[in-house]
Amino acid sequence: QVQLVESGGGLVQAGGSLRLSCAASGRTFSSYAMGWFRQAPGKEREFVAGISRSGLTISYADSVKGRFTISRDNAKNTVYLQMNSLKPEDTAVYYCASARTTGRGIPADFGSWGQGTQVTVSS
Repeated sequence: QVQLVESGGGLVQAGGSLRLSCAASGRTFSSYAMGWFRQAPGKEREFVAGISRSGLTISYADSVKGRFTISRDNAKNTVYLQMNSLKPEDTAVYYCASARTTGRGIPADFGSWGQGTQVTVSS
């Protein structure tokens, strides 16, 4: 039911930064854990980062830990992915996803997905 729209992708040099945003519809954003995923050409979609309803529980893929930061602003119905020290292997379509939950953690299954935003990192 929730609609998600990603923005902020683009072309950057290796070592550069981008901030992705995901805007969600409706008034129940705080009822959803949120996540970022990515899919590179010829590869399966992979988990990048997740954040709980409150923002107090956060998880990252090992490949981005220390470089990417996920955050959320429930008043703005928006989740962010700050990407620093970008590498060519970060090139992918990045997707925002939501998982409705009454819990305090990050569910394994995400039910709603955005259309994605392209991130290209040149060497």
